[in-house]
Amino acid sequence: MEKATTTKWRWGVHRWFVLLFIILGYFAARAYPPIRPHVQLAPERLTEHPIVLPVIGEFYLTNTLVATFLVDIILLIIVWVVYRAVQKGELVLGGFAGAMEALLEGIYNMTESAAGKWARAIFPFFATITLMVLVSNWMELIPGVDSIGWLEHSAHGGEAAQEIAPGVWALVKAAGEEAHGEGYMVVPWVRVASTDLNFTVALALISVFMTQVIGVKAQGAHYFTKFWNTKNLFTVPVFGAIDFGVGLLELISEFSKILSFSFRLFGNIFAGSVMLFVIGSLVPVFAQSLVLLLEFFVGVIQALVFGMLTMIFMAQATQGHGEAHEGAHG
Repeated sequence: MEKATTTKWRWGVHRWFVLLFIILGYFAARAYPPIRPHVQLAPERLTEHPIVLPVIGEFYLTNTLVATFLVDIILLIIVWVVYRAVQKGELVLGGFAGAMEALLEGIYNMTESAAGKWARAIFPFFATITLMVLVSNWMELIPGVDSIGWLEHSAHGGEAAQEIAPGVWALVKAAGEEAHGEGYMVVPWVRVASTDLNFTVALALISVFMTQVIGVKAQGAHYFTKFWNTKNLFTVPVFGAIDFGVGLLELISEFSKILSFSFRLFGNIFAGSVMLFVIGSLVPVFAQSLVLLLEFFVGVIQALVFGMLTMIFMAQATQGHGEAHEGAHG
């Protein structure tokens, strides 16, 4: 019987491919040296004139809005792929559909352990927010995002533009008078949606608002005594005053959740994008790959943090004061 042969040689081939790309990257950086990145907090407009829709009104198409549309399309494709796999009737899903099943099953188990009978109501928000934030965060790992777009004049200084191929322009280091005068900057067609406060604030508002909805569904009008508790204010003044003060603190904490949700996600992803810009301009060969690996894990962690905190706050909203055990297992 012939012994099975193993193809260990492929690892050596892959190693030489990595070395080849590093060498090519070095010569590419020599031919087109890195330039100063343009960092802007607000999203850039891609349309000169506003778009008018009957219900929404006037708005500008920004690069983060394009990224949001792409995230929605990717999520719909994921749903379609999983749906097609489920329709085949197989008992055990495989491939990408199997991975999504394992992820959603883990999310549901976490929700059920924290929310009990309210898991079915909370799970859709936990899963949707986690997947949407995850896909949005990982978009900064795609080549071309934040780096390919329009060349526009910049009155605050910039780089010179050079045609490197017919119809293809790139920025090069400005020299002489151009270095101190007007130059060009890149307005990317796609910018990570999580680096836009509009996106993170919108998700935070949805999370906090639906937490109140879940709380009212679980406890009815009694839920609002969490924020305005005057039950013992006149019968037991000391403890009643404490309960009233705690209620006001709870009301303030609900608004503070919007700030913490918004700026935590925005700050981490925006800082990661800036770090990618800076590393790419200082050390354009290989070093940026290490930052991309870091941003891969940061994207996962931030998506799980946003989703899990939403789930935990919703689970807590279903439990009245002194009724935590009954609310979780009733």
